[in-house]
Amino acid sequence: MKYTALVFKNLVRSKRRTFLTVLSIAVSLFIFSALVSIPTVANEILGNTASSTRIATHNKAGLAYSIPVAYKQRIAAVSHVEVVVPESWFGGVYHEVYDQFPNLAADPEDVDKMWTDWGISKEQFEQFKKIRTACLVGGGTMKRFGLHLGQQIQLKGTLYPFNVTLTIVGTIGGKAPPDFLLFRRDYLEEAAGRPGIVDNIWVRVDKPENVSQVIAAIDEGFANSSAETLSESEAAFIGSFMEQYRTFFRMAEVLGFIVVLTIGLVAANTAAMSIRERRGEIAVMRSIGFPARTILSLLLAESLLIGLIGGIIGCGSAYFVLKAFSIGNMGGPLGSIRMPPVVLGETLVVAVLIGLLSAMVPASSAARRNIVDALRTVA
Repeated sequence: MKYTALVFKNLVRSKRRTFLTVLSIAVSLFIFSALVSIPTVANEILGNTASSTRIATHNKAGLAYSIPVAYKQRIAAVSHVEVVVPESWFGGVYHEVYDQFPNLAADPEDVDKMWTDWGISKEQFEQFKKIRTACLVGGGTMKRFGLHLGQQIQLKGTLYPFNVTLTIVGTIGGKAPPDFLLFRRDYLEEAAGRPGIVDNIWVRVDKPENVSQVIAAIDEGFANSSAETLSESEAAFIGSFMEQYRTFFRMAEVLGFIVVLTIGLVAANTAAMSIRERRGEIAVMRSIGFPARTILSLLLAESLLIGLIGGIIGCGSAYFVLKAFSIGNMGGPLGSIRMPPVVLGETLVVAVLIGLLSAMVPASSAARRNIVDALRTVA
């Protein structure tokens, strides 16, 4: 107990220095945890939404090109294929341009069989099949715009020269992206004049080990056609969208570690200055019988406490800022950034390391210094 009181007494001895050190660590770990959260959440989204039995088939020339919806029948005849759902990207906006979120149209019959992990209830799916203008909306979009079941909304066309009026009949949950909106493709087809083309065809395979075989069979079946296909596993398909952010993710991670390294050096310099100013006190403690190990423990405890306080303030602030950011007006892949528990743990570990390593060398040197030499230096 007396050692604990001594640690706190030493911390408040130079209040300005302690405050500035805690603040600098808090700011650096705020930046670190925020930057590291971005790629961590992106990888979680990729892992959570990618099914091992779903395949995305699209035009080999690129996602900007369409494929005939008639491909559905031929794909359904491929061995090991269980469900086939054509899909078209609508890309509408709710109110203004910055109100964008992913919205697309799919054949309603087998949506629940294709995306069994999206948490679509049987009742909601029945309403989706029954109402021509029905739509299913992700929980994040519902919360972002304050939407509710039964509400009618209008999406303004950007790729298409018309708007669509939709009725919310259910929410998408589970492992689905939180900002998706899904409505019926027959409604879109009718409004577009039945062009008979789609952007993508989703395929569900019976077993994960048959995915590569089905991919090869589909692409070989449409080789040398007017619209050749490129089929990918869901993980590869979603990863292609994330790829444009990969450089940014790497830069975020590197910058985070640079910030931590820099503040670690600053904290080490501060710890060295603080211990050097207390050489007389340490020498007196040694002379009256305090073991070197006890003095070392006290000095490290002070530095550790400073690091932990800074870490808690830094990652706590980042957590609430990212939470506020995720429910703001941002959409798309980076619209649901939050601090995963793993990043919270990493940040606190980094705070502990900064606290211990910054004081380790000067504290060890001061605690083990010869008592006579230490007193002579003070005198």
